[in-house]
Amino acid sequence: MLFEFLKYLQPTHYFQLPRANGQSVFPLVNDLPNSVVAKLKQDSYYVSDFAKDYDLSWQAVQTGYIGDAKTYLDFEPVPVQDNYHFIRKQFHPGWVFYVLFIRLLTFHDPITEIRAWMNTSHVKKEPIEAIKYEAWEGYESNLIVQESLVSVVIPTLNRYEYLKDVLHDFEKQDYSNFEIIVVDQSEPFQSEFYTAFNLNIQVIQQEEKALWLARNTAIKASKGGLIALSEDDVRVFPDWISTHLKCLDFFKAKVSAGVFYPEGKQIPEERSFFMQASQFATGNAMLYKSVFERVGLFDRQFEKQRMGDGEFGLRVYLEGIRSVSNPLASCVDVKASIGGLREMGSWDAFRTKKWFSPRPIPSVLYLYRSYFGRQAAIWALFRTVPLSIMPYQFKKNKPMLVVGLFLCVLLTPLVCFQVWKSWRLASVKLEEGALIEELTIDD
Repeated sequence: MLFEFLKYLQPTHYFQLPRANGQSVFPLVNDLPNSVVAKLKQDSYYVSDFAKDYDLSWQAVQTGYIGDAKTYLDFEPVPVQDNYHFIRKQFHPGWVFYVLFIRLLTFHDPITEIRAWMNTSHVKKEPIEAIKYEAWEGYESNLIVQESLVSVVIPTLNRYEYLKDVLHDFEKQDYSNFEIIVVDQSEPFQSEFYTAFNLNIQVIQQEEKALWLARNTAIKASKGGLIALSEDDVRVFPDWISTHLKCLDFFKAKVSAGVFYPEGKQIPEERSFFMQASQFATGNAMLYKSVFERVGLFDRQFEKQRMGDGEFGLRVYLEGIRSVSNPLASCVDVKASIGGLREMGSWDAFRTKKWFSPRPIPSVLYLYRSYFGRQAAIWALFRTVPLSIMPYQFKKNKPMLVVGLFLCVLLTPLVCFQVWKSWRLASVKLEEGALIEELTIDD
């Protein structure tokens, strides 16, 4: 792990894991292009030389370096003070205090911890200055010139009014060689709905209400060598397909991971530039069909639950497949109040519908324990569960989150029961194993 304290703050982040070849995502500073190194900020206040280099490597990834530099195979431990120094630069002071509290609670030397915490009190959180890819504007994509066939996958459930809007968006695309495969699970099914659109649409009626089955079915039915993943309650811009294609070509990537933002809002600043993708959302992405042949289809253990797309993205990352976060292929998340997972499962991964429901949704712990292990899953629970007590609409309201922390303490017996129930149900999933179907060329 680059810096040890990241295990408390990002215990289940993609980049915490080495890839299948043993490599990390973090580039060796000496192997970075001079143009990139020149934009990084040297920090001489670290005690250890290793920490100075690790900080630069972290900066390179966080500011959007996408390239072929050699990466670290392993990391040397750095002093406690350097760990506090690093997290103060990267995280809100409240999270730095959280780490101090956890370290003291887990019987680390209090004198060493408090001294290191105080000695770094002058260090402030630093803004990110993104790398700019100047050649992007004038780049001509061969994928676009060759008019490669794209298969757009859209699962839907009882959202015809919302689906109508996104299909009209696809009628306005500036790239024309695409098919749309809609897997419709609605009741009642309205076949006549699809006749109103000037699109190449293949409709598959699916009786079972199952999101990951729907996406797997559509991928197997697709004719294109490129798969675009969308949803029935988003809005896409006229250049959505072409911008995904251009990203794949420009960065020699296999996955272009688009960005969501809520209706009426803007793209979050930390996701407003190209960078190596640390997440994957099936509502906005494009990838080569060969990626599914390499890592398999979506895991049906996540059916009617959450994080199936995150698990797939993690498989892609571990396999060493280049995936680029593409802010220019953004889409508006309408957040429909009806249909979809609201009708057939869990819309939120951490907030329960009933007092005695599992917290988090069992598939979340299934993911964490499968890939990151028991200890990291526990750290993730400490990191996420207290903040999930308040309803979704308050998730970014800091005063209400503080209230949630106090409520979590007051409701400790109930919360512990919810977590225990989730852990037990996740154990059942782990015993059953992954339900990942392979995709063969014949499919």
